[in-house]
Amino acid sequence: MPHIWPIGGGKGGTGKSFFTGNIGILLAKQGFKTLLIDADLGGPNLHTIVGLSNPAISLSDFLNKKVPTLQETVLQMPIHNLFLISGAKNKLDVANLAHEQKMKTLRAISRLAYDYILLDLGTGTSFNTIDFFTLSDSGIFVCIPEPTSIENIYRLVRSVYVRKIRQVLKSERFRSLAEKAEAQDEDVTVHHPEYLLDILKEMDPEEGGHIERILKAFQFKLVLNQVRRQDNPKIGALICKIVEKHLGMKIQFLGNVSFDDRVHEAVCRRESFVEKYSYSQAALDLRLVLKSVTGMIDEQAVAL
Repeated sequence: MPHIWPIGGGKGGTGKSFFTGNIGILLAKQGFKTLLIDADLGGPNLHTIVGLSNPAISLSDFLNKKVPTLQETVLQMPIHNLFLISGAKNKLDVANLAHEQKMKTLRAISRLAYDYILLDLGTGTSFNTIDFFTLSDSGIFVCIPEPTSIENIYRLVRSVYVRKIRQVLKSERFRSLAEKAEAQDEDVTVHHPEYLLDILKEMDPEEGGHIERILKAFQFKLVLNQVRRQDNPKIGALICKIVEKHLGMKIQFLGNVSFDDRVHEAVCRRESFVEKYSYSQAALDLRLVLKSVTGMIDEQAVAL
């Protein structure tokens, strides 16, 4: 079974595509067969991060049944062991996937034979984004040290948990739970998973315990990106504490990735940042984040 890492951010501009692409490159450099999937259905740009200007095929070709299998949309990248499913040629309406298309795609992803599969997800809390996130217990949230980004990450985490409860209970049972929660306290909505879980355990202790075990199986992680010298380096760990305090959900803080003006230059030139600037602080930070999440680290700067 592959290690699947959905990677998302609550808002645009957090650098999740930059993070996904460069972590994927580091994994490939360590000898792991690594697949990057651009699942940002409304604004795909992962191909640019990894240096591809005009992909010949994309996820749309699978969704529109131009090819029978998802594997046939995989592109071999110049970096050994690195592969890409691009979203560059996706039609504008692909962001609004029908439920059947979405489930077909999720099943196909889980059957792909790679060591690591990294999903670059869209922003926000749409069902499409959330459902891709729940494909794995090991999602990674990318945030920047700004109030709006922090608020959106909190909403995204909360939405993922609520969506998981909805998926397990099915629609009718979930509506019944939501109605009872709101009847007990009109100020509480279905967007509070910790409260919903408490009500569910009162209604049905066995089912509530089952849902609680599923939620506790999540091993979500957080990365703070674009950290400048004047930023508080402890913001990321603080966000994780806030989530645990208010939602009762533990999230592992993987570390900070430093801001670097050369990221813009590398993206514009379609060059791999971790290869071109391998000894920059940001590249070192990315390698340390990878060590935090996998326990692996390159002794020779991944031979870059």
